[in-house]
Amino acid sequence: MKETLNYLYSHKTLTREEAKTVLNNIAQGMYNHSQIASFMSVYIMRNITVEELSGFRDALLSLCIPINLSEYNTIDLCGTGGDAKNTFNISTLASFVIAGCGGKVSKHGNYGVSSGCGSSNVMETLGYKFSTDESKLKNEIEATGFCYLHAPIFNPAMKNVGPVRKDLGVKTFFNMLGPMVNPSLPKNQMVGVYSLELARIYTYLYQQTDKNFIIIHSLDGYDEISLTADFKLISREFEVIHKPENLGLTRTSPEELLSGKTVEESVALFVKILEGNGTKAQNDVVTINSAVALKCLKHNQSMEDCILEARESLVSGKALNSLKKLIEMQKN
Repeated sequence: MKETLNYLYSHKTLTREEAKTVLNNIAQGMYNHSQIASFMSVYIMRNITVEELSGFRDALLSLCIPINLSEYNTIDLCGTGGDAKNTFNISTLASFVIAGCGGKVSKHGNYGVSSGCGSSNVMETLGYKFSTDESKLKNEIEATGFCYLHAPIFNPAMKNVGPVRKDLGVKTFFNMLGPMVNPSLPKNQMVGVYSLELARIYTYLYQQTDKNFIIIHSLDGYDEISLTADFKLISREFEVIHKPENLGLTRTSPEELLSGKTVEESVALFVKILEGNGTKAQNDVVTINSAVALKCLKHNQSMEDCILEARESLVSGKALNSLKKLIEMQKN
């Protein structure tokens, strides 16, 4: 690692194969925590290259426990995190809205690292049991439209990285990798990114796959559609900037999107929104993020119709019913 660090400190970059090798070595426990932290810090100080991100992705996908959900037309909704905005769990809420619309969601997530409450914190607190059991996950997706893939148990080789990420407490290239290494390899993906530079890299990488994808970015730095500003959508077919007002939505303020101060508060807010007791701002943000995911699944449906369908799933209680059924299944 010493040679690699000196190489990177001299402003050089890794090839795809070199990046894959380093991450494999990290997984095999060949480096200590200080070396891993130093390696991560390189990518805090400078932008990652397409080659490096590709190599890291290749390594994680080769190391993970695979799960075969190919018989379903699944979608994953997630953001990179790392935008330091401390929003409530928008993509997880939107996942249940999609399930309420009849979609099939294989959500990949983790505990909060740069935020206080990640999707895994929410699911665990609600009583969801993390598992790599394929039959359990298939039963859940068939009955509720949703199953959850807790990243650490699908990539046990990354156990050396978790404590370092937690200690650093800032976004690292692992934030960028999370959405790209869902072990079920969903056919559809909506990904939120915290910068236009990262949106460019993601677009290039996803165009090399056969996925249907939409990359989202709010122009004021959110890795989701926050409605605090105009937002950009990028897919294989289009690249467009939307104004909230043009979609019949009201602009929000950052304060209206804040998560709870603790995991318990955050989960209580999560349930409150699903129960139909969210504020207009909270409901609108969940609705528009869900609508874009629906657009990813239903290319020919207008954005306006996607918004109507998503709103109906949230307001009618279909999204809540999906969650209730899922948690009930954990008791068997």
